Amino acid sequence: MKKIFLCRHGQSEYNAKKIIQGHIDTDLTPQGIVQARLIGERLKTENIEKIFSSDLKRAYKTATIIGDILGLDVEIDKRIREMHFGNWEGKAYEQIYTYNLDHWQKWLKNPVACPLPSQEDIKEFEKRIKSFWEYVNSLQEKNILIVGHGGSIQGIICTASGLGMEHLWGMMHTNTGLSLLEVKNQKTYIKYINEDFHLANYT
Repeated sequence: MKKIFLCRHGQSEYNAKKIIQGHIDTDLTPQGIVQARLIGERLKTENIEKIFSSDLKRAYKTATIIGDILGLDVEIDKRIREMHFGNWEGKAYEQIYTYNLDHWQKWLKNPVACPLPSQEDIKEFEKRIKSFWEYVNSLQEKNILIVGHGGSIQGIICTASGLGMEHLWGMMHTNTGLSLLEVKNQKTYIKYINEDFHLANYT
């Protein structure tokens, strides 16, 4: 059996400012660094053998902090970078809620039917996520950690479970929220989504 852990990055500068990121490459905040250390400590008992990360700074820095705790190097893979959110990247959520709330809500409900203006094509996004998922499943390592973004790790869950990308935003992850997929006899089982007990005593 293969265990694939999915972790969203720690709090980024734009998370703290409530600004849409996508491919915008922001760093972790001090809080994000603490979150990364806490999830690293949480993962000590999981016998992680390999760590993958998105190439964007907020994910890679989270992954390297975890890697330092676990004594593992981090392999970058651009296929698990966040979705490109088109014209909405760099906009404050408050601005979206004020002027584009209806479109935003429809996109969250079904991003396939209601894409954002100039966003990354959902089929291309799904293609790169699926390619990465198939690659990970071809590896000999049994316990693998993937550090990515809300969109990319939720995309992996949709791909692995056969839910379809229309459900992409139906399983939101907090910063360093952890999910676990188990693969046995070519079947994928979702064990849990967005576990964040490691943050319980941190404010």
